[in-house]
Amino acid sequence: MKITLLLHNAYAIGGTIRTTLNLAAALADRHDVEIVSMLRHREVPRFTMDPRVRLVPLVDTRVGSDDMADPRFGEPALDFPAAEKRHDQYSRLVDVRAAEFLRASDADVLIGTRPGINAYLARFGRRRALRIAQEHLRHDAHSKRLRAELAVHYRGLDALVTTTEADAAVYRARMPLPGVRVLSVPNIVPPADGPPSDGSAKVIAAAGRLVRGKRFDLLIEAFSAVATKHPDWRLRIHGGGAERARLQGLIDGLGLTGQAELTGPRSPIEAEFAKASIVASASDAESFGMTIVEAMRCGVPVVSTDCPLGPAEIIHDGRDGRLVPRGDGRALAGALIDLIEDPEGRRLMAKTALESSHRYDPEPIAERYARLFQELRSTRRRRAWRRALGRARSGARSLLRRCRRRLG
Repeated sequence: MKITLLLHNAYAIGGTIRTTLNLAAALADRHDVEIVSMLRHREVPRFTMDPRVRLVPLVDTRVGSDDMADPRFGEPALDFPAAEKRHDQYSRLVDVRAAEFLRASDADVLIGTRPGINAYLARFGRRRALRIAQEHLRHDAHSKRLRAELAVHYRGLDALVTTTEADAAVYRARMPLPGVRVLSVPNIVPPADGPPSDGSAKVIAAAGRLVRGKRFDLLIEAFSAVATKHPDWRLRIHGGGAERARLQGLIDGLGLTGQAELTGPRSPIEAEFAKASIVASASDAESFGMTIVEAMRCGVPVVSTDCPLGPAEIIHDGRDGRLVPRGDGRALAGALIDLIEDPEGRRLMAKTALESSHRYDPEPIAERYARLFQELRSTRRRRAWRRALGRARSGARSLLRRCRRRLG
């Protein structure tokens, strides 16, 4: 079976890129797999790719490339949804190249990995192929305008895959898609390359983009309470972003200079987590919670806010990590202090976390996709009937509303 995964830019760094490469490598054990990158801005990808997986770039954005000289490169995209956050990075040339590729593709399965690309998939993907949309962002993270447009496109697909069951339930409730299989499959998180943490370092680690939604400010404030009781412990925050200056100012203002550190981006992050004894996440929302699983892979327990949607599906509170209320700095500090003051309990939790992380091994996730492909093929006629019935009902409701407006 030939499987094609469609990415925004396989040459960049990001969670969706990393998880897509992981899935491609797992599927390559059984299938012919390729990754199609809408954009290419450098010679080679930043992440290491499995040599069995082909990489096909569509538009070269490097200075001096032939594509940069194409007049369509300077024209705004028309087929890529205008409400999609990446719209300004797309052009008419990407529209045309994506349509040409999808119409000519001989893939048995086409998988999109972001909303705008899923719209391409719905509009131009050949109907003989299974067309699957992955959603790596939460339903509620999309604007109302984008959700309305996606509802139209997604009705023509075979399946919609989210990273958490909670998000799949939201899509089922708020975006009815007759004939479309809506389900969750978590991201693959491979085992860490190096040895796990031995739990002896007096270090709390955190990682992610330095943006407001990640609430590193809340974590720093919580750590100030930790540092008062345990001044020999350190906080290391790995990542870059627009909030760096503000967060550094907060560290300095709380007198934590030398105890709390913004290290900048680190890749692979597992090497840093293995140097810690606790990992913390204070986010207001997580579509999945990649860093949580990566920390567990390193044998490190995670203290996380119980935010929508991912952490509660990853962490079993009190067994392989801790969950605290979102936005509650006092509870976050209390949970960190509890683990610091209970080294034996912390090591037991770390061991359980490492065992629990095997849920995200490549093999079981690839098997879930294999079962999905089989199910979608066997239910094609039934789902087509449901889709047609859904369109008929929707048309009837629209007609009824128009009639009522005229009569009213």
